[in-house]
Amino acid sequence: MSAASAAVIVFPGSNCDRDIAVSLEAALGHAPQMVWHGDSDLPNVDLIAVPGGFSYGDYLRSGAMAANSPIMREVVAQAGRGVPVLGICNGFQVLTECGLLPGVLMRNASLKFICRDVDLRVERNDTIFTRDYGAGDVIRVPVAHHDGNYFTDPDTLKSLEDNDRVAFRYCAPDGAVTQAANPNGSLNNIAGILNEEGNVLGMMPHPERLADPQLGGTDGAPMFTALAEAIAA
Repeated sequence: MSAASAAVIVFPGSNCDRDIAVSLEAALGHAPQMVWHGDSDLPNVDLIAVPGGFSYGDYLRSGAMAANSPIMREVVAQAGRGVPVLGICNGFQVLTECGLLPGVLMRNASLKFICRDVDLRVERNDTIFTRDYGAGDVIRVPVAHHDGNYFTDPDTLKSLEDNDRVAFRYCAPDGAVTQAANPNGSLNNIAGILNEEGNVLGMMPHPERLADPQLGGTDGAPMFTALAEAIAA
């Protein structure tokens, strides 16, 4: 049986593509394929990562131009066939812009760029992305964004909550979900959401930036080991 494979989509302006590639290689035991945004063909892989950064310089609207790149048609198609897709920061924005996830990421409530570590509460651990965490665990990972304020209409928000599609929430160190712990104004402190099928996750914080002791912490590493285990099964 061939080894599980992953692909990282690279756009002009991506700046976390190498970071997530390093985390995936550490978990998988081999490097993922780096796929250029202008390609129209996506290799048959077991996992797709859409990294953080500032695709196309965030011109027009964060993620809007990247969502129309040729490769994203293939990402959407493979997601529809059940391939896991992980979008981080700008990747989350791209996934909302291309319709794989609902809602939008607006300007931070403070109108300022935020770059610091935040606490996240793991809302569920029965997904391929979170199964190496415990439900209710509090993890600490960085955010680095100007447009991370998650917003959607009331009906969609209710559907996300009622169907347990919120994967992570900004919280205090003790796990309390408070306004003070919300770095960007996101509705219900939402930091990451899943699609209906559970194979697409978008999140604003960067687990790949704290996935190795040399980076100062390993709270992000279980996400990548969980994914490696899931796609190798």
